Formats: sequence, C-alpha cells, structure tokens
Amino acid sequence: MKVAVYPGSFDPVTYGHLDIIKRASTMFDKVIVAVMCNSAKTPLFTLEERVRMLRESLNDVNNVVIESFGGLLIDYCKKEDIHIVIRGLRAITDFEYELQIAQTNKELSHNEVDTVFLTTNLKYSYLSSSVVREVASYGGDVSPCVPAHVEKALIDKYGNR
Repeated sequence: MKVAVYPGSFDPVTYGHLDIIKRASTMFDKVIVAVMCNSAKTPLFTLEERVRMLRESLNDVNNVVIESFGGLLIDYCKKEDIHIVIRGLRAITDFEYELQIAQTNKELSHNEVDTVFLTTNLKYSYLSSSVVREVASYGGDVSPCVPAHVEKALIDKYGNR
C-alpha cells in the first residue's frame, strides 16, 4: 500500500490545500494529512479546530486520514512507516524553500523519505493561509478562498462582517 503524508499547519485550510490533498488521494492508496503543532508559531485556530475543519472539508474523500503531530516530520514518518511526503508549490519562491526542506528530510531520514511536489492549480496560486487570515481580519470576503464552514469559523474568530 502506497501511503503519503501531507504535513502543514492549515491555519486555516484553503481551497489550495484541498486541491493538493484531493489530487494526491488519486495517486496514493492513503494520504495522511498531518496537522502540525509548531511551538514556534501562534496559530489563529487551535490544533483541534484545524483538524475538525479539515475533516469536515474532506469527509467525502475515503482514503484521506486527518491526524496531528508535533516534532520533526521525519520522526513522524518513521513512527508511521511513511516514505513519501507531499508538498504543494505555488511559485518558484516556494520551490527554493521546499527543496531545502526536502533535502534535509532526505538526509536526516538516511534516504528513507522522499518528497513529491505537486504544483498548485493556477486558480489557487495566489492563496495562502496567511493572506486568508489577513483578509478575514479586515472583514474581507474569503469565500473564494475557503469552504463555507471555514469562512464561518474565521468570521467567528475575528467577530466581523
């Protein structure tokens, strides 16, 4: 069985994330969406809220599992016996950063973890969670960027609109 992991903070999940996940789900037998608990960041949504939003967004995709983790990705991969990491690329600037991370993971895993890059659908190439949070914080319309339940959660967090 080919299993891949798609790690991220998903704060919040966007249509760009969902596009990558759904496309990956057609390439692998199982895709684990691993929501990271990163102590260096202060997320808008709790880990539980991010997991819940992803589950609601992907409840119709049978071979996708939503989990959370903390620590190094390669440790998670070793524990779960995963050898493929999925990463999305929006632009060349993403590639430089993601290539460095992929090479580090490959080296630290003793060549046991490979990264598969999926380029984003052009209609989502402008999307990032940080842009969505900023637009939402000013009461802007994020409906083209996120599912309705995520938009509602953003409105509830920021208390505007």
